[in-house]
Amino acid sequence: MAERQGLKAGRAIGRRIGPLLSAAALLAGCTVGPNFRAPSFWSPASWFASRPKPAQTLPSVTVAAPLNPNWWEAFHDPILTSLEDRIASDNLDVRTATVRLAESRAQRSIVSADEFPQVNGNASYTREKASARGLLGLASGSAGSAASGASQGTVANGSGFGAGGIPGQSAGLQPFNLWQYGFDASWELDLWGRVRREIESAGASVEASAEARRDTLLSVMAELARDYIELRGLQRNLQITQENLKTQESSLQLTRARYAGGLTSDLDVANAAAQVASTAALIPNLQQRIEQEINRLSFLLAEPPGALRGMLEEARPVPPVPPVVPIGLPSELARRRPDIREAEAKLHAATADIGVATADFYPQVTLSGSLGIQSLQFKDLANWGARQYALGPGITLPIFQGGRLRGTLELRKEQQKEAALDYQQTVLQAFHDVDNALIAYRAEQRRREELATAVQQNRRAVALAQSRYQQGITDFLEVLDAQRSLLAAEEEYSNSTTTVSTNLVQLYKALGGGWESAYPLPGSTLNAEEHAPTGHRAAPAAPGTI
Repeated sequence: MAERQGLKAGRAIGRRIGPLLSAAALLAGCTVGPNFRAPSFWSPASWFASRPKPAQTLPSVTVAAPLNPNWWEAFHDPILTSLEDRIASDNLDVRTATVRLAESRAQRSIVSADEFPQVNGNASYTREKASARGLLGLASGSAGSAASGASQGTVANGSGFGAGGIPGQSAGLQPFNLWQYGFDASWELDLWGRVRREIESAGASVEASAEARRDTLLSVMAELARDYIELRGLQRNLQITQENLKTQESSLQLTRARYAGGLTSDLDVANAAAQVASTAALIPNLQQRIEQEINRLSFLLAEPPGALRGMLEEARPVPPVPPVVPIGLPSELARRRPDIREAEAKLHAATADIGVATADFYPQVTLSGSLGIQSLQFKDLANWGARQYALGPGITLPIFQGGRLRGTLELRKEQQKEAALDYQQTVLQAFHDVDNALIAYRAEQRRREELATAVQQNRRAVALAQSRYQQGITDFLEVLDAQRSLLAAEEEYSNSTTTVSTNLVQLYKALGGGWESAYPLPGSTLNAEEHAPTGHRAAPAAPGTI
């Protein structure tokens, strides 16, 4: 009997809810607000920076060939490679960006929950007593005689109750027990696509967070390579200073010997000693900067100060640049640069937010229902006759909001315009970064070639000055000038060698560091948003791309 009653109740609910679900299915495809279209951007056929003329051949030239994702391997320095391999898992900025990506994914999960019905279970027990002086007491008093004469009422929970199940006057409003359990559910019918737009916006935000993490990784990798190259440059400068110091100490010994032999005055000895002291004074500063560079590298890898000293304290040459540097094509820049992809994802999210704000102008239809068991006695909780249910739709129609909805919509539209401008500026900045990096890379190579010639000539000048001094043809000031010029020229050449390599690092960073099909985090499982977006364009920009 109870099963047949349950089936009948289910059919009745189905007859009531069926038309509502049919209407919801018909309207489910309606999504208000603009649909996002990936913006196109203008791309030149070749990079803006002019190529060197044939007469200006350089040791390292750029070619339009695919980049190696592990661009630091172009320096062929095993220590640099080992340090770069640790960045993705050890650097704290990258790990923070990874946490932010996880936060955005969790936020998307929260938003996506609105797409499904919300179902809750509940159970409760209460011991109640109605007030004899309240409304229930007034109702009981007016119907007291009728209730007491109606076959003594219904006996439940050991107390006399009226026909409605509420304690009658004869019961004196006695306390009673109330047992109940059941389920309740609610579901907003997404007729206008508000929830779908929220999920779309949250998904775009996840993609933006993933690209922000890549951008952080690229920046940290470039910073590590730059610091490592500068460390090797400082170590080379220290070697140059120490070598020049030995030469100047030899000159000091020579002046002392000539002074002892009466061939020169004490002025030459004083000048030579001053030169030695000045050069020796440069060494502590270089040693300080070397130690600080090692600490910078240790910090980038989340290590305590000096942790990498054993690996890095031995001087090594500055990592040389390769003879051929692949830089790809301008049309590939948007696919490689994570900041461009991040700006596009933010534009996508801003466009979806317009749809959310637009949907708020339309009625919200919510389907809610509950099914439960309620009884005055615990033993009746398994009785199907103690069931209670409620089912029905609810509609909310905005009538007057004081301009809040219209203001929100205008705000979202302006925010989309801002995101579009930010995207355009990011693309433009990317081309400027590449152009400036190419100019700097080529110009510094030409400067280094001239400095190499200067070093050769200064070494020759020192040798000639020392020979002339020993023969008594000239005074010692000529030797001092030649030694100072040689030290300055060698330091300039060393610094230029360092700058050429760091300029190549800057070029790789401007190009987006190549392209990785998977985020380089050991043992990670990649989601779809961690791969390259498919909507990038390389065609000339057209009006109204947003």
